[in-house]
Amino acid sequence: MVLGQRLEFAAWLVESRLAAILDESARAGAPERIVAAMRYAALGGGKRLRPFLVIETAGLFDVAAETAANAAAAIECVHCYSLVHDDLPAMDNDDLRRGRPTVHKAFDEWTAILAGDALLTLAFEVLAGLAAPGGPGTNAALIASLARAAGPAGMVGGQCLDLEADKLGLPVEPDAAHVERLQALKTGAIIRSACEFGAILGQAGESERRALQTYGQRLGVAFQIADDLLDVEGDAAALGKATRKDAAKATLHGAADIDTARRRLAEVAAQAVAALAPFGKRADALREAVAFTVERKR
Repeated sequence: MVLGQRLEFAAWLVESRLAAILDESARAGAPERIVAAMRYAALGGGKRLRPFLVIETAGLFDVAAETAANAAAAIECVHCYSLVHDDLPAMDNDDLRRGRPTVHKAFDEWTAILAGDALLTLAFEVLAGLAAPGGPGTNAALIASLARAAGPAGMVGGQCLDLEADKLGLPVEPDAAHVERLQALKTGAIIRSACEFGAILGQAGESERRALQTYGQRLGVAFQIADDLLDVEGDAAALGKATRKDAAKATLHGAADIDTARRRLAEVAAQAVAALAPFGKRADALREAVAFTVERKR
């Protein structure tokens, strides 16, 4: 399959798993309003890049997509939770996500907060219940990987750095090193964890695991630089969200200039591709994912 077909397959597979997981939450007694908001946040949209990375990296070790799908759905729950909370008035205060009203606009603020909380905690329930290759040790390793990536030294920490200048009006202008640290935490940590999931599910050796961690971390930085450039240069209709709203935030093109950001984007993309050398042609789809990240328009 070409990259587009592989992305579509991963999206379809994970969408069906997410729907089934949320159905189970409803059957277990979750309030109808929370389940409705979780469905609204998690289903029917998005690139599903992180689940794709779980499925593709697991495939390097002959783990079937169907076996990796629940782990991929868990990491997408965390991603969707982060979007719900990022959009809240106290954070980015966005009204539009994926071409439709954000969760706090479609429901209300308290429902959005609880729906995000529920998606986050549901992810760990899913990982704990996996019939994973290698047994309970694999479950524990997946949980630890995602907890590190989502926590204070990962995505939450990156979001804190992202909001400090905007909300606190910090007097010191962020430099490129600060911006890259922010991007590595806010976006790179979860994408790195998605790639590490494949190595954990495949019971890979240490060198292979480190290669995929490096690939994911570099891909995550590339993704965030590209996303920041789209905010400046992209089309709101194509993106399905507002543009030109990050002027007060720490971005590479803000700390330096757009040409510097483009050069750095090309550099980290090349580093991501280079990290895949141990896997040969088996990793071609992951190489194509780098180009997709760099060249995307939405």
